[in-house]
Amino acid sequence: MWKNMGLTGKIIVAMALGIILGLTINVLNLNVEGGFINTYVIEGLFAIIGKLFINSLKMLVVPLVLISLICGVCGIGDIRLLGRIGTKTFFIYMITTALAITTAIGMGVLLGIGKGMNIPSEATFEAKEAPPLMEVFANIIPANPISAMANGDMLSIIFFAVLIGISILMVGQPAKGLVKSLELINEVILKMVTIIMNLAPYGVFVLLTNAMADLGLNLIVSLLGYVAVLVGSLAFHFFVTMMIVLKLFSGLSIKTFLAKMREVQIFAFSTSSSNATIPITLRTVTKRMGVNNSVASFTVPFGATINMDGTAIMQGTATIFIANIYGIDLGITEYLTVILMSVLASIGTAGVPGVGLIMLSMVFAQVGLPVEGIALILGVDRILDMLRTAVNVGGDAAVTTIVAKSEGKMDLAIYNDPNAGAKDVFDGHIDENSEREFSEVFSDGKMGSEYDDVNR
Repeated sequence: MWKNMGLTGKIIVAMALGIILGLTINVLNLNVEGGFINTYVIEGLFAIIGKLFINSLKMLVVPLVLISLICGVCGIGDIRLLGRIGTKTFFIYMITTALAITTAIGMGVLLGIGKGMNIPSEATFEAKEAPPLMEVFANIIPANPISAMANGDMLSIIFFAVLIGISILMVGQPAKGLVKSLELINEVILKMVTIIMNLAPYGVFVLLTNAMADLGLNLIVSLLGYVAVLVGSLAFHFFVTMMIVLKLFSGLSIKTFLAKMREVQIFAFSTSSSNATIPITLRTVTKRMGVNNSVASFTVPFGATINMDGTAIMQGTATIFIANIYGIDLGITEYLTVILMSVLASIGTAGVPGVGLIMLSMVFAQVGLPVEGIALILGVDRILDMLRTAVNVGGDAAVTTIVAKSEGKMDLAIYNDPNAGAKDVFDGHIDENSEREFSEVFSDGKMGSEYDDVNR
């Protein structure tokens, strides 16, 4: 039965089993410090497998973004068109972020979450400094591109890749061989993504088991109002707001989009990282939705860096929740400040570790809320971060399809085909003809080198 099941089905089953097993371990208190299950299974075997899976995804992010974006710029062929795509993408991401936090604030105010509650917390929170906005803009141009790649500075990598692509276009015909080689390298990297995707059910299973074993249900129950409003806001934004935006500006089938995004969002949910999900998102929008790589290679990594709809929703909900707990009244000016700060902070903290909490501390400081109040929601932030990431990558894909459709850079036949790209999986076997051809090439090369040695 497992062998005959599709990859999406396997991932869903693995997710369900991971949640059930993790909660069982937590409820039965099998995750006690020093216990056999905790030491050898949760923090041992499962932690190692989960780390290997996430690292295998992260391993491909930088080379895939760099090579794919260079190919994308060369594929566009028109620098003015590239500028139009970039501008359009940026403004759509900013608008959806503003819509996201407005939704969260509206639901939080309407339901009055946190009023009359007294949640004791021994946790403390120390706010980290966010880099100044001007410094972020200045660092877009990397002083050392190799260092930027090593550190995963996505905005710097995007700038460097775009600059290389433009330079190749300026060289023109002599660079045709280089472009062909880069396109082949891009295909090879996408095949690596395909191989790693087949390990997804096992990675998802161990990651969710560990998360649920650690969190349990007690924390979620104690903060049920906050959790319910946040989850409701996330669901409303993605399934209602984003789908209306998608339908209005592209006319594409919502049902098809949601079906093809299922795998990507499960990946994002299990890894809690938009950057780690970039390879899967890129593969899905190009192979399964028919978006031309010239658009997707820019919009997807750009979105993973600055598109923070899920994080913006968390900020709006947390702001209302903490304000009500501390009995602080916020007016329309404060609400508008929160919206503006969230939109600007999504750019200013791009690529910074712990970005969600840094952005939240900035918002709290701006509207006069006690930053230590963040400690109250830290316990449930892990599981909610998983949901936020799933919404973020869904937004990345939706904006990508909108921009591609508007620029005529989309194959609608692929988008409307429910099976497009679904069977592109690695089953452990290599094509015999390809294997024989490579064998002959290497054999010829070896014979040629021996012949050269004899005639020296």
